[in-house]
Amino acid sequence: MDRTDHDEVALRSRKAALRRQLAASRNRTPQHERDAAGRSIRDAVLSLPEIQMAGTVAAYMSVGTEPDTRGLVYALWKRGTYVLLPLLQADGDLDWASYEGPDSLAPGPRGLLEPTEPRRGVTAVTSADLVIVPALAVDRAGLRLGRGGGSYDRALARVGAAVPTVALIYDDELVDEVPAGPFDQPVRMVARPRQGITRLR
Repeated sequence: MDRTDHDEVALRSRKAALRRQLAASRNRTPQHERDAAGRSIRDAVLSLPEIQMAGTVAAYMSVGTEPDTRGLVYALWKRGTYVLLPLLQADGDLDWASYEGPDSLAPGPRGLLEPTEPRRGVTAVTSADLVIVPALAVDRAGLRLGRGGGSYDRALARVGAAVPTVALIYDDELVDEVPAGPFDQPVRMVARPRQGITRLR
C-alpha cells in the first residue's frame, strides 16, 4: 500500500469513527427535541435574506434522526418558491424533481421520500438560487461530514461559488474540524436550532 492509499484508508477510518459518534448522539436525542429543533431551524432558514429572494431552492426531505425538514419544504412551497428535491440514483448521484406539495412524494430507497414529478437531471441543481443540504457535522471552514455516499459532494460541486449553501445540523455539530479529502465540498452557512444561522469562512 503506497502513501496515497494509506492516507485514503486513514481518512475513511476517521470519518467513520466520527459518523458513529455523531449518530449515537442523535439517537440519544428524544423525538420531541428533534421535532422542536426542526421547527427552530425552519424559522431560521426562512428568515434568511438570501432565501427570501430565491426563486428556486434545492432542499431535501429529512430521514431518521436528521433535523426535520418537512415544515421547511412545505413553507417554502406555500410562499411560492420553486422547490427541487433529490432522487437518489443507483450510482449514488442525485437527480432532481419539483416538490408540488405533500401528496407529490413517494417512498424511495433507504427510507427516503422522493418527488413523483418528472426528473430534471443531475444538473437541475445548478438552477437553484440557494441549496439546503444535510450533514452530520460541519467545521468552521464549512467542510461537512455526510453519510459517506458522496451524493451531496457531487451535487455541491455543480453549484456555482456564488450560490448560498446551507447545512442543517444540531447545536453541537458545528465543530472545529471534520476529516476531509480533496472531493469534499464546503458549505457557506449552517442553520442550528438555538444559534440560528452561522456564516462560515
